[in-house]
Amino acid sequence: MKAVLPLFVFIDACGWEIIKNNSFARACAPNRKRMASVFGYSSACIPSIVSGNWPVDHRNWCYFVYDPKNSPFRSLRPLRWLPTAITSRRRFRRWLSKFVKSHLKFRGYFDLYNIPFQHISLFDFTEKKNPLAAGGMNRGPNIFDFLKLRDIPFHVSDPARTEQENLGALQREIADERIDFAFLYWPDLDGLMHLAGNDSPEVERKLREYEEGLGRLLAVAERHYAEVRLYVFSDHGMADCEELLDLRAKIQALGLKMPEDYAVVYDSTMARFWFFNGRARERISGCLQRIPQGRIVPDEELEQMGTLFPDRAFGELIFLVEEGVLIVPSFMGERPIRAMHGYHPSARQSFAALLTNQLEIPEDVVAIPHLFQLMVRDAEQAQTKNAQPSRKEKLPETRPSRTQETVPLVVEGYIP
Repeated sequence: MKAVLPLFVFIDACGWEIIKNNSFARACAPNRKRMASVFGYSSACIPSIVSGNWPVDHRNWCYFVYDPKNSPFRSLRPLRWLPTAITSRRRFRRWLSKFVKSHLKFRGYFDLYNIPFQHISLFDFTEKKNPLAAGGMNRGPNIFDFLKLRDIPFHVSDPARTEQENLGALQREIADERIDFAFLYWPDLDGLMHLAGNDSPEVERKLREYEEGLGRLLAVAERHYAEVRLYVFSDHGMADCEELLDLRAKIQALGLKMPEDYAVVYDSTMARFWFFNGRARERISGCLQRIPQGRIVPDEELEQMGTLFPDRAFGELIFLVEEGVLIVPSFMGERPIRAMHGYHPSARQSFAALLTNQLEIPEDVVAIPHLFQLMVRDAEQAQTKNAQPSRKEKLPETRPSRTQETVPLVVEGYIP
């Protein structure tokens, strides 16, 4: 039996408002805390969790950016001649996304969503690597780089596998006592809530399924590790979509041309603009200021949220809608969905959650990038304790030489 297993279980979109009054996991993780999220989508939240940094530092924020010189999608432009009835279908987009991802050798999450083929060659995609792997960040290291550098054996979920497949793989590694750290990723709740909304009975059933899975996982872990440090956490919550905003129609009515005058990415809750002349900047800014469902986010606020990029790579102007408003049609979808995230981090449904069996959560762990501190701390402690002989083993009767010294390994940038 090993001494310690830090077990970090990431449930996508399991926000604070979903579980704060719910019985979910109270038996195994009774200590719970509301956590501030990161401005953006999972494309920003997940890299922030695994790196301990904010988007401006790791440069993983939104998926599509205006960058025609480096666009990998030029070969897809002829698809603009296909009927919208075909190109807007999710089944067609998913099939094409799989083909493009394989062809371009992207290793992270990739989806073409509803980006118009007429303009697709204007854009680059930012998540070409897998943030859930060593070397997976756009800038800087993540927890998996740290674990590899310290030679700490670990398990991390494979996004290409199902939730049950990843759970089974982790259980086998725990049973073999091969690891000192585990990171399990369950993404399906996010997709379910997009389609069903917060109040659907399916959400409660999914939580019970996760609870059962946690019970099976802990049962295996507790047979092979004397102490199991369980952390169940999320990246953001989810808000029901109560109002639709056709922002694209309002911008197109201004008489400007794309890409001669401007470029834009219409995400589900924000629009990001690049301007190529003063007329376009003035007209679009004026139009956005007259839309009551949202507002232009000032630079000072973007800086406070860690999303002000000096090179404006992700947009020169960011327009954000209020919680519950959905931009549709958008580059993310042609049709409405029941719930969405990616609103302001201070919005009620944006907050993430942290649940644990540990008696105390450090006071300075208040936002999802701070989860990195817990992972580093517990991984180092597990490595140290698991390297010590088990109490059941007879300690060798040897004395260290007076000339021997134990020099702690200090890694720059990894201070819990």
